Amino acid sequence: MSTSEATERHKKDGAEPETRVGTYVYGIVPADVEVSDDAGGGVGNPSAKVTVVRHGDIAALVSELRLDRPLGTPDDLMAHEGLLDATAAEVPVLPVRFGAVVTNPEAVVEELLAPHHDEFHAALDELEGRAQYVVKGRYVERAVLTEIMEEHPQLAELRTQIKDQPEEATRDARIQIGEIVDQAINAKREADTQEVLDAVTPVATLTSLRDPSHELDAVHLAVLVETSREGELEQALGQIEERWSGRVELRLLGPLAAYDFIVAQGSGDG
Repeated sequence: MSTSEATERHKKDGAEPETRVGTYVYGIVPADVEVSDDAGGGVGNPSAKVTVVRHGDIAALVSELRLDRPLGTPDDLMAHEGLLDATAAEVPVLPVRFGAVVTNPEAVVEELLAPHHDEFHAALDELEGRAQYVVKGRYVERAVLTEIMEEHPQLAELRTQIKDQPEEATRDARIQIGEIVDQAINAKREADTQEVLDAVTPVATLTSLRDPSHELDAVHLAVLVETSREGELEQALGQIEERWSGRVELRLLGPLAAYDFIVAQGSGDG
């Protein structure tokens, strides 16, 4: 029975609906992990206290969750990712997908930890000393459009055709301009992403291409790197950033939990 169905039934019976509480699961960690008193709070308003449920050599980071409130606010997502990223900076962690809720702590063991113990333990071993970083580059709009204009002389002619003309009369030319620019940016993105891949591959354990999150994205790439080699990663990207100065704004995010490489499948409430 869903939460809404239970609430409606209690209303019809003339009784106050009982507050249901579930166990929210963030990620899988080694069993010897302790949650410090100054650790960030979990999902919920107010933020829930994060605790550890252990089984064998592995454990789950969890918190209580009231099921009479909607789950999925931006604050919930930030709390989920913030806890996992802070954990990943210290110990290996397998992220569980956002929104995983089970009945109680016992169900965390029975449905998640026990059936997948060996698999999760092996994955944690693989992540030992490693974390995810995200390389994000965005074109400086004026600079990239100048490049495209220089590389495609027909754009100047098309722009002359539409100057001071009614929009409806120049519809085809405007569409053609848009297509040329889109194709040019896609080609540049492909080449620039490859340049970053070539630079970071010697440092990275694994790499994963991410879809662009903006039409002016130059590169969007996740890399799994040994945390001891973070300086080498920064140095490799620093050389590219120098070459791309004024053309692409480049950022390195991390260390983060390994969302793009290993995600534990959590159980949903039900």
